[in-house]
Amino acid sequence: MLVPTKLFNRLNIASKMLLGYMTLVVLTVIVVVYALISLQRINSLNKSIVQVDIVVQETADKMLDALLAQDTYEKRYLILRSEDMRILFSKRGDEFRLWRSALRKLPEKSGVPIAEIDALYGRYTDLFTEEIQLIRMNKIKQASALSNSDLKNTLDRLLDTIRTMSSSAKASQDDKMKQISTIGGAAFFTTSLLCIFSIVAGAVAGLVVTHHISSAINRLKVATEHIAEGNFDFDPDIKTKDEIGSLSEAFLSMGKRLRKLEEMYLDASPLTRLPGGIAIENVLKKRLESGQPIAFSVLDLDNFKAFNDRYGYANGSEVIKETAHIIENAVKAKGSPDDFIGHVGGDDFVVITTPDYMREIATEVINQFDRSMPDFYDPVERERGYILGKTRQGVEMQFPIMTISIAIVTNERRKLTNPLEASEIAAELKDYAKTIPKSVFVVDKRRGA
Repeated sequence: MLVPTKLFNRLNIASKMLLGYMTLVVLTVIVVVYALISLQRINSLNKSIVQVDIVVQETADKMLDALLAQDTYEKRYLILRSEDMRILFSKRGDEFRLWRSALRKLPEKSGVPIAEIDALYGRYTDLFTEEIQLIRMNKIKQASALSNSDLKNTLDRLLDTIRTMSSSAKASQDDKMKQISTIGGAAFFTTSLLCIFSIVAGAVAGLVVTHHISSAINRLKVATEHIAEGNFDFDPDIKTKDEIGSLSEAFLSMGKRLRKLEEMYLDASPLTRLPGGIAIENVLKKRLESGQPIAFSVLDLDNFKAFNDRYGYANGSEVIKETAHIIENAVKAKGSPDDFIGHVGGDDFVVITTPDYMREIATEVINQFDRSMPDFYDPVERERGYILGKTRQGVEMQFPIMTISIAIVTNERRKLTNPLEASEIAAELKDYAKTIPKSVFVVDKRRGA
């Protein structure tokens, strides 16, 4: 209600000045001077709210989002040891530093602990760098201990500091809002005599302002509904330069950001359109946590590099797409609707199913693969059963027709606690499967310790 009141008072000042000179100059001058002083105080308070308190709260929220995202990527890096997670951690750090720079530009910095935030964040990034070094030296236990102690404690202190800063800004905003209300009430009482002469103009102005604000709020409500339904590109089309216009721009920015996050989460392979690493990890983690029977299968092509070197990237891409098609058909024919197919990258695929379906799916994949792959070779090389190529060391040798190795890890005989453990067991099985010179699937039957 403060913004309409402020606009109403501004409109009345012009009316008071016009009508005041027509009635009583002295009274008008006294009232106008008083009203201008009151409005100046209101304007100063409102300017402080818009340029400081609201900015601090919004910046704090964005800094918290960046820190929580960095915490997520730090934990994923600890588990996966993926360079991608380190890069994502660094990018969110750039965002955090950008918002921290915004705090330094505030016209009023009282209550903003920039030095404390700088010190804590510097400590946080230094500890993550130390964690990276420990992981690269294969000191996983020390890295995990660092993550769960000093790194976590520093992050908690930093989050508390930013939340306290945001709370202080909110309290300051509330206090200034009360002052605005008090000053506005006094100014309204003093200028009410002149409002009698401008009641018609005031009513019209009130209707115009009310319609302007309510229509903009309704458009923002519609925009919220569209974003909730996943239409992140919806534009509320509010062109005003006031706070509602700024909020409209924030909605557009939020929609773009949400779309980026959605695309990052889906992480689909551009070649096969299958979900990628992040989606695979999330699905595997969720199913392991559910305690349900699970079969985690890793599929890898044998002699694919030699084929790719011999026939070129385009033909290699066709093999990858055909393999994805084969896996999808096999899961559709022999699996269940809840089965998950993912493409890690290159010639590595993943199927997450249940122990009841895993063998039939693997057998179907092998049968279809062995029927299809020879067609990708020249007739002469297909007939003799191999192609000539060079190893990574430059030694020329014979590479047989491509086969597929499938490693299957289940929780039938052992308890799987996290995706990393399942992936490590699958990698070990896959290495064994690739030593067998034909398409094959192997199932982990060992019992856990």
